[in-house]
Amino acid sequence: MIKMDKVKKTYGTGSVQVDALKNIDLEIKENEFVGLIGPSGSGKSTLMNIMGCLDVPSSGEYFFESERVATFNHNKLAEIRNKKIGFVFQNFNLLPYASAFENVEIPMIFMGMKARARKARTMELLERVGLKGRASHKPSELSGGEMQRVAIARSLANNPRLILADEPTGNLDTQSGDEILAIFQDLWKQGHTLVVITHNPNISARAQRVIRLIDGKVENNGA
Repeated sequence: MIKMDKVKKTYGTGSVQVDALKNIDLEIKENEFVGLIGPSGSGKSTLMNIMGCLDVPSSGEYFFESERVATFNHNKLAEIRNKKIGFVFQNFNLLPYASAFENVEIPMIFMGMKARARKARTMELLERVGLKGRASHKPSELSGGEMQRVAIARSLANNPRLILADEPTGNLDTQSGDEILAIFQDLWKQGHTLVVITHNPNISARAQRVIRLIDGKVENNGA
């Protein structure tokens, strides 16, 4: 599903340049559950942004489903992000004025799904993450763990093949964090491909493979 060949990402111009990623060679197969770990500043989020077609390499090649991402135009990139990739972030990124139901429903509205189908799909996803009874609650009325569950349900709205999660347990207590990782493990068993950035040490007990990044390089690819 994902292949990177000597991917490099450099920030800055002139004499002040920082190499966030240094010649990354990496493959992630369909229906893998991969944990991505490493200290702050190791390049994890930069790598995930490139995987999610939110950023582009400075050099090297990125292939998504065997296609060169560099050949995609803006419309193609937007289509991939909306249809094939689900994103989960540390800070949840929920709309504060919208209910849990409305937050999960939004991607389906953008896809043009009809109202009846949207409602059924939204309630199905909220039930899947254990929040069917909290559909009308706004983020301020939910716990951190519940907000992340809403974010996960939203990431599944258009049934993406790939789910990218950037520190999804970073703002949660240990128990809530482990519950979120258990949800990801269930999604993997249901056929999704997952890449999860996390400092949660229990990721190794949940994921198929753990990749460690140090100073922008893959120190261990978990193979």
